[in-house]
Amino acid sequence: MNNTFLMWPGGKNWFVKHQSYRLPAQYNRYIDPFLGGGSVFFYMEPDKAILSDVNSELISTYLAIQQDWEGLDRNLRTHARKHNDAYYYTVRAQHPRTLVRIAARMIYLNRTCFNGIYRVNRQGEFNIPKGSKNTVLTGQEEFERRSVLLRNADIRCCDFEATIDEAQEEDFLFCDPPYAIQEEQNFVGYTQNLFHWRDQIRLANALERASRRNVKILMTNANHPSIRALYENREGFLLDEVSRYSSISGNSSGRKQYSELIVSANI
Repeated sequence: MNNTFLMWPGGKNWFVKHQSYRLPAQYNRYIDPFLGGGSVFFYMEPDKAILSDVNSELISTYLAIQQDWEGLDRNLRTHARKHNDAYYYTVRAQHPRTLVRIAARMIYLNRTCFNGIYRVNRQGEFNIPKGSKNTVLTGQEEFERRSVLLRNADIRCCDFEATIDEAQEEDFLFCDPPYAIQEEQNFVGYTQNLFHWRDQIRLANALERASRRNVKILMTNANHPSIRALYENREGFLLDEVSRYSSISGNSSGRKQYSELIVSANI
């Protein structure tokens, strides 16, 4: 399964299309502490997985697919039938409490908001205006099949470090931390809690511990001197630079080729 069901900032569809040869053929569990759109998970279709993210609505969406994909499908079809400009803002202002309604709202907003951008304010409220796309059902949902793939996955809302520290020998750890470098060289996350430089340091230290446990590691990150310096002198880590195109941006100037850093260990 090559496609995610979400348009996600920093999504890894480009990675599975052009860099999948880097993924290990043999491993025990697949572990992803920055789940996002789940492109690599759905591409690899692992038998066992630990999937986590700090975005509670995102994790609720995966749990809804895992536990009640039919209910999610019904709710999303209701959104598709009612969709218009006013309805979008009505749904955006809602705070549903059940898994299927949280998931249906998130997918609906993701597909109809401006340029597929996910952003929340300091209060954790989604605040992106309606976009020009009106297609709610794309034909690539495949919720039933995704539910089967997620059946044996442990899905959690938690900090990345806790998930990484569970990885053991022969597990495969794929890490795609939230990052975007602005002119002032800040790293920007997509939840109300920004992914700070201190989090990049925590990540590097956690990956070094995992490497010493003989965990198979593959990470994508910003190809920036400060990031490279975090890993260049750590034993066992290999660094490689690749180019990719990003189409998710608030303006056309942000849609361009970017240089990314791929860090690996024990692969």
